[in-house]
Amino acid sequence: MSMQFTVTAHDHKEGGLERRLASRKEHIAIGDKMKAAGNYLMGVALLDENEQMIGSVMILDFPSRKELDDWLKVEPYMVRHVWEKVEILPCRVGPTFLK
Repeated sequence: MSMQFTVTAHDHKEGGLERRLASRKEHIAIGDKMKAAGNYLMGVALLDENEQMIGSVMILDFPSRKELDDWLKVEPYMVRHVWEKVEILPCRVGPTFLK
């Protein structure tokens, strides 16, 4: 049985946007692979009042927290220090959204 998680990540204020843009293509590519494997249910970029990206929110599905942590070790935004603060909470996606 799998577990679902909400990952909320806020970018570093200094240099975060530049590192985000430099890493975005690789971040999207790993997300596409995760989506195809059924691990990535939803992802959005958080925006500031000027519509600049300042963070991310993802709904992920993994067999356990360990697999989520393993993914974070290779996630480009983690590896390249785009995200400063990451909060992970278990969640349960309603059946309406899993169709």
